[in-house]
Amino acid sequence: MVTDQVAPGGLEQVRTLLNTWLIPNDTRTPTDRFHGSPTLRDLRDDLRRAVERDADADLLVTAWIDRLGVLPVVREGRIALQARKQGEAWETLRDVLQSMMDGSWHRLKACPDCRWIFYDNSRNGQKRWCLMNAGGPNGRACGTIAKVRAYRERNRSDE
Repeated sequence: MVTDQVAPGGLEQVRTLLNTWLIPNDTRTPTDRFHGSPTLRDLRDDLRRAVERDADADLLVTAWIDRLGVLPVVREGRIALQARKQGEAWETLRDVLQSMMDGSWHRLKACPDCRWIFYDNSRNGQKRWCLMNAGGPNGRACGTIAKVRAYRERNRSDE
């Protein structure tokens, strides 16, 4: 595991769930390695769309709040959340909501090349690719590959 991509708290479990759908480096064919409930799969797919910026995250998450019946409650003098429908989908949504409240959600990103979901631990939060180097025998240097591709395209036009 690439440790600089690990998300804080429960957001790491969300990231792990989102990466059950992936594009393996060896085949470059989308693969779904999810084994769970249809509801959790639907939530995963919606959250991937939100992280990949294919859909409005606010609308998707709000729809899931309604679907699971999430309500604020007061516990020990503090506001907490509870859902009428319990289970893995609620646990995942709770972690997403917590990350939205603490400001860490926006650092969950999808690599534009391999679509791997990573947590941007960079100081300025501007990381774009999952990795700039291979990071191991199964790793892919998406950032380097993209930069080489752009360099070749620029130089091709000079010929």
